[in-house]
Amino acid sequence: MARDLLPEGYHVVVYDGDPQAGGMIRTQIPRFRLPETVIDEEVGYIMDLGIDARFGQRVDSMKALLQEGYDAIFVGSGAPRGRDLDIPGRKEAAANIHIGIDWLSSVSFGHIEKIGKRVVVLGGGNTAMDCCRSSRRLGGEHVTVVVRSGFKEMKASPWEKEDAMHEDIPILDFHVPKEFTHANGRLTGVVFEKVAAQYDEKGRGNLVPTGEADVHIECDDVLVAVGQENAFPWIEKDIGIAFDKWGMPVVDTVTMQSSLPNVFLRRRRRLRPEEHHLGGGARP
Repeated sequence: MARDLLPEGYHVVVYDGDPQAGGMIRTQIPRFRLPETVIDEEVGYIMDLGIDARFGQRVDSMKALLQEGYDAIFVGSGAPRGRDLDIPGRKEAAANIHIGIDWLSSVSFGHIEKIGKRVVVLGGGNTAMDCCRSSRRLGGEHVTVVVRSGFKEMKASPWEKEDAMHEDIPILDFHVPKEFTHANGRLTGVVFEKVAAQYDEKGRGNLVPTGEADVHIECDDVLVAVGQENAFPWIEKDIGIAFDKWGMPVVDTVTMQSSLPNVFLRRRRRLRPEEHHLGGGARP
């Protein structure tokens, strides 16, 4: 957005909670896929246009930001919250169950430098592919990707799946997680139900149990990469911005203008129910 507005003569102030520009491409794309030197070069072209950058300044209140007197505010924070899995054993084994995008950020910043030898990655999007390949580089000897959809329906780019398989990372499809197993407060594995896709006359798919025995995969760590969601807890509900029944700001689909005329938001499209059933969790 700043790149488009600056050449038109606008004064653009960018707030970013991170110490450097780049957002998710810097914090969540592994270095073996995108070297930091490339990010620095590409971001540098935009920074050189004259951005008034406020790095390391997290915005925690839209109300306070509005009081700064800006003519317009654009919220482009993406989908910063990874979806979790509320299944039995989640709380008991929490120490070894990690949200994929948060885990990738911790790896990027050097907070995490190793992982267990046996790793299960849940999800079939590009985030899952980054998680499994990063796990391999951090000590994961037996890394398995498990997705609820079919292999062809996975959201990951074809070349991402190929790269993972070239590193001897198996991808198991049509497995739905049912339970995290644990012992003495430590994760021991994941139980999966085997399913198959069943389509109606309109081609809409749904997953149905096959009736086969459940599958238990033993592991030391689990990375959950089953999708991402918008998160706007810092936008107060009493400032004139309307929210829908899912708690998301209501915006014009063309202009992205909210019900507060000077606030614009780029919000992610909410998945349809059938996409939740068959999808693998795509990075936005």
